[in-house]
Amino acid sequence: MSLLSALPMILRTLSLFVLLVALAGSAIADDFISDVPLGLDWVRVPDDNPQSPAKIALGRRLFFDSQLSRDKSISCASCHDPKHGWSLATPLAKGVDGRVGERNPPSIINTGLQHSLFWDGRARTLEEQALEPIQNRVEMDMELGELEKRLTADRTYVLQFRQAFGGEVTAARIAQAIAAFERTLLAAETPYDLFRNGRATAMDDQMSRGSSVFFSRANCGDCHIAKVLTDHQLHDTGVGASPKLIRTPMLRDLERTAPYMHDGSFATLRDVVEYYDRGGNQRAGLDPRMRPLNLTRQEKEDLLYFLTAGLRSRAYPGVEISAGIELPTNSP
Repeated sequence: MSLLSALPMILRTLSLFVLLVALAGSAIADDFISDVPLGLDWVRVPDDNPQSPAKIALGRRLFFDSQLSRDKSISCASCHDPKHGWSLATPLAKGVDGRVGERNPPSIINTGLQHSLFWDGRARTLEEQALEPIQNRVEMDMELGELEKRLTADRTYVLQFRQAFGGEVTAARIAQAIAAFERTLLAAETPYDLFRNGRATAMDDQMSRGSSVFFSRANCGDCHIAKVLTDHQLHDTGVGASPKLIRTPMLRDLERTAPYMHDGSFATLRDVVEYYDRGGNQRAGLDPRMRPLNLTRQEKEDLLYFLTAGLRSRAYPGVEISAGIELPTNSP
């Protein structure tokens, strides 16, 4: 074989080599949590905040520690309660001094898969999101400099930060530790996930009918896209007194997280279904997909069954996560 005739094969080999090098470089730049429940994508981990057992343990302790609020009265878990689907059982959250917020705290299960955080999508990463409630005067009302001093005065925290980061307590590291912990809160392997992954008998007849209503008759799947059950976009669905663009939530384990909507205005999932069935509140800026559905009574029952039993995770991170938060073994 002459060099000229072999040239196309050489070029193809070189192209494949370049592609493999590029893919290897990408894998080094990014990390992922790959041990996830069936039905979920891998969770991307920022290259400047890799996961580690020490960092996750620190983040867990911070999440449940009321020292993060000005008057030491509330923690992150006060609004994201593991006993209530990592959300809140009341429509609106209360912060320090009984100050009432404007939003219903969303569940943080699978939050590591979100492309934006907060109901209005204003934060792009968990690290960015973590510090805002701490500083918000209606929520935890804590100055970050004061928080750094408070935690630095606790020798056990100083040791944990050294173990997790190799350095001192800083606000940025507080955010990174909380974010690392939150990325571990995952739940899926629902009957719907099993069905999508080839388990033909995972959904019973009523779940299958409800799934059909969800994805075709009611067009819920236009925004709650099949695998992740969100389009990661903002929409005005007519809820609330004035137009608001609100992030599409994920839907697994809905039965744990009542009340519903960004303002907690619907007490039950049946209220939610009835609202969408009538097409929402008509107003300027309403998402054009909001229209009367005219579902039958049976279709509503099937849809509700799919939203509860069909999207119920096999295992769920629960209150045991908050139990037994241990201090470092050589702490005073």
